[in-house]
Amino acid sequence: MPRIISVIILILLAGCATHPTMTSKILEPGEISSGYTLSSENILPYLWWRKGISDKSSLGFRIGLPIYGTGLDYSRILYVKENKRDVLNLSWSLNPNYNMDATYYKFKTKMARSGFLKTRWWGIRGMYIPKGISGGTSTRMGLLYGRQANPRWGFEIGYYHDFSSIPITELFNFGWDPLDSKNKARYGDTPHVDPGSGFPSEFARLTGLSVMLFFTFDKQEKNSQSK
Repeated sequence: MPRIISVIILILLAGCATHPTMTSKILEPGEISSGYTLSSENILPYLWWRKGISDKSSLGFRIGLPIYGTGLDYSRILYVKENKRDVLNLSWSLNPNYNMDATYYKFKTKMARSGFLKTRWWGIRGMYIPKGISGGTSTRMGLLYGRQANPRWGFEIGYYHDFSSIPITELFNFGWDPLDSKNKARYGDTPHVDPGSGFPSEFARLTGLSVMLFFTFDKQEKNSQSK
């Protein structure tokens, strides 16, 4: 049992990086969507708001306690055709491994019998940590997938890899050590554990893992096409 508790605590503290929660619908100018998100990267849930500022753009704001999850982001619709759209999102987040993201999303919607517009999406994300908890810089790239099939909640999962900190072929080799004699020359300056705190650093695998479960406060509005 103590070992299980330790693993849970490690997962809660591991990521120390944050990403925005995307709304599944296109917001009209002045329209606001809000909710809260549970994330593997944050100790506590964070609240989020997103406001439409034009027919193609929206601004997002997040606040977490004490600082985990707090941040700003901007989204711009680049392409729309029928039930598909492409969106570019730029994000800045405040946390121990404060990070900046650039994400290209591809959304696809489908009408449910209830009238709710179900949405799924995938994306390519570039993630940059200018100065992590161990003082290093991490640049990551990866993929994400999300889905909202219910008006009240949805999820998103993703992984963003730092190719300078560990070979992608060793991703699932948990015995791999950057300080091992055969790895030290190339990866010795990218410690996966912060020497000061003992927590996973900006170079750790778990820092690139993102698992989010989000809930919305929005009122459900049935689409006229479902009538």
